[in-house]
Amino acid sequence: AQGELKSVEGYSPNIGSMVYMLEDLKDRITEQVKDLDQSQTDFLYDANANSIGSLIMHLVSTESYYQVATLEGREWTSAELASVGVAGELNAKVNSMLKGEPIGYYLDLWDDVREKTLTLLKTKDDTWFSSNIEEGLNYRYIWYHVMEHSANHMGQIGTIKNRLPE
Repeated sequence: AQGELKSVEGYSPNIGSMVYMLEDLKDRITEQVKDLDQSQTDFLYDANANSIGSLIMHLVSTESYYQVATLEGREWTSAELASVGVAGELNAKVNSMLKGEPIGYYLDLWDDVREKTLTLLKTKDDTWFSSNIEEGLNYRYIWYHVMEHSANHMGQIGTIKNRLPE
């Protein structure tokens, strides 16, 4: 039920709690954008704006980056960089490249990346989650960052939706 943060079964307690938050945000963002048409997916309200398609792709890129780095302990392959790494940073070049794909294209990529994140998180425990990557930085904070990054862009997507032409 809404209004209750739970730990998702199949994960250690703290990871399960993070999974709940990640999934809740992804569901809410998906609900916000899933019915957009092509012009709405690609809409830029000014020269410095990002499209909703670019923002979803940015969420895909960010999650994939941290998934590979923290859960697999490696860098992106050149194939991953080309497929999901394209929107690691948002800029005019990325916005011009990310056009003409339906919203479902981005949401399907996010589903694929998330499925892998969830599978890999099941192989970790709370001891790992609270362990340091380096001094003053642990895995739990990294995944908190992925989660709050989604929340931040959810607000941005809402603003863009409010600016869509009638």
